Amino acid sequence: MNTCDLCDAFEDKVRVLELPLRDYGGRVAFSGLVSTVKALEDNSRVREAVAEPGEGRVLVIDGGGSLRRSMLGDMLAEKAVASGWSGVLVHGAIRDSVAIGRLDLGVKALATCPLKTDKRGQGLRDVPVAFGGLVIVPGQWLAADEDGVVVADAPLG
Repeated sequence: MNTCDLCDAFEDKVRVLELPLRDYGGRVAFSGLVSTVKALEDNSRVREAVAEPGEGRVLVIDGGGSLRRSMLGDMLAEKAVASGWSGVLVHGAIRDSVAIGRLDLGVKALATCPLKTDKRGQGLRDVPVAFGGLVIVPGQWLAADEDGVVVADAPLG
């Protein structure tokens, strides 16, 4: 089901992300259980996450909305595909958008920035993150497509 149909059928169970994210991945529609990374301008924890078996999950990265550094580039996106992640949602920036657009991976982000992050080993994994009017908790279910992003406590559809 697309996000509009999910909102119609499960209005009391879905919450809509209030954020103007753009689609960058080769897969526009994606869904899966949520895993999170919370880090500002350091994608060390993102690198760790995408190296693990994705099992169809969605990686939600709270980069604090920063557009000064990119939290995801083509090499990490390729690793996410190889590891079986369904998609990556970034509250922040990505880079290598043309290469990421060729991958079978859903990627939504605020914008692009060509500058990579510093690698300081900072950030948190699988913690609740809050942005776009929602608190997104690891283990919740997320669905995304051209019309937006919805989150529910359990898989729907």
